[in-house]
Amino acid sequence: MSSNSKQEDKPVIGITIGDINGIGPEVTIKALRDNRILNFITPVIYGSSKTLSYYRKALRMDDFNYSHVKEPGQFHFRKVNVVNCWNEMVEINTGAVTPEAGKASFQALQKATEDLKSGLIDAVVTAPINKNNIQSDDFKFAGHTEYFTQQFDAKDSLMFMTSDDLKIGVVTGHIPIKDVSKALTKELVGRKLGIMEQSLRVDFGIKKPRIAVLGLNPHAGEGGLLGKEDMEVIEPVIKEFKHKGKLMFGPFPADGFFGKGDFKKFDGILAMYHDQGLIPFKTLAFENGVNYTAGLSIIRTSPDHGTAYDIAGKNEAQETSMRQAIYLARDIYKNRKEQLAE
Repeated sequence: MSSNSKQEDKPVIGITIGDINGIGPEVTIKALRDNRILNFITPVIYGSSKTLSYYRKALRMDDFNYSHVKEPGQFHFRKVNVVNCWNEMVEINTGAVTPEAGKASFQALQKATEDLKSGLIDAVVTAPINKNNIQSDDFKFAGHTEYFTQQFDAKDSLMFMTSDDLKIGVVTGHIPIKDVSKALTKELVGRKLGIMEQSLRVDFGIKKPRIAVLGLNPHAGEGGLLGKEDMEVIEPVIKEFKHKGKLMFGPFPADGFFGKGDFKKFDGILAMYHDQGLIPFKTLAFENGVNYTAGLSIIRTSPDHGTAYDIAGKNEAQETSMRQAIYLARDIYKNRKEQLAE
């Protein structure tokens, strides 16, 4: 934890700017424009003051002000702070996929990661990147989730999509759909379920979480008629957790589970693959949803949307998800701190 956050008892939240040609800079500015947020956090943007200046002018938000960080960790409590992560001129071409923007997004991510490891910031919120143009010798990951998992030496992590009323994690994340079935093992399902249960308790303060587990196949396999994974892989894991006194239920057929509103009865839902979890989540909670990487020693959240190149620079992007990601990072920081104090 940084010394600044100890002094003010406000977490220092790093925010990586993401792809500078997408909506990351816009939603960041909009989320931090209201000075009341400074009562709860000390924000530190990792990116470039020149990029912010460009978007401040383009969006006509002259009331958005920030302070340059001259020395590592020397943050101003009552201001938005900016760490310049590159010195060269990087052309901004809104809506375009460029290698320069990919390089810049990684430089911001890399610097924020260094400060996380040094304890200068207490959590990080990542604005959207383009998963193609960021690829390099230094970044060979499917996304932020995999990157942070490796950087902080975690055995595993969980892509956990969260809102106030809905929390969905996925067993298999960024892999092709054809590989999902062979990737599902009892060990993997059990590991992800364990991370979710612990996160709901520690990060979200739910003492005895109720978790629903979705089936893989239509009708959860129909007793083996439509696939055996539900019966042979998923059910035994649920039973193991139940024997330990955990409130685990399923496997549920995903269509009826969401169609009938059963999701409202549970604190967390474990889906088997990316779209099985993210389609209902983004349908029900897109504007205020947050992507949280559970299972790590550090706190990382992100808006649940992408770069949205089609509206970049047009002053049309909604900052609600970014603001929620910032506040969730703060809430998890406080929950973890309270757990340590007990």
